[in-house]
Amino acid sequence: MLRAAIRFLIASMIVVGLSADRAAIAQTNVVLGGEETFRLYCAPCHGASARGDGPVASSMRQKPADLTLIAKRNGGTFAADEVARMIDGRNPVKGHGGGDMPVWGDAFAKAADPTPVDEKIRRVVDYLRTLQVKP
Repeated sequence: MLRAAIRFLIASMIVVGLSADRAAIAQTNVVLGGEETFRLYCAPCHGASARGDGPVASSMRQKPADLTLIAKRNGGTFAADEVARMIDGRNPVKGHGGGDMPVWGDAFAKAADPTPVDEKIRRVVDYLRTLQVKP
């Protein structure tokens, strides 16, 4: 019980710190590329290497997916449109949009970055494509 409370406290502190980073970026109207957007919004859960080992992952009910295996799990094909639909919430995935993961289409729409939501998602998808393990 104490371990769970400690993990929750640490995860909360990380999320609060990341929220402060997002607020600072929002005030500067910086336009982020796919890697930067991933690191800011996705890495806390999925990890900097996208393997599902982010600092918040251990406190989650469901372990975040290893995003380097998207193509491998799909027979060697990286289905960019399907990945985009998972990110923006049109193709719900367990953990997305629930208590653990927001629907990023909605979150990106509320961000101060003037880049259109579909472009932000395309940049993240393009970045994820570069991280795929080779078969």
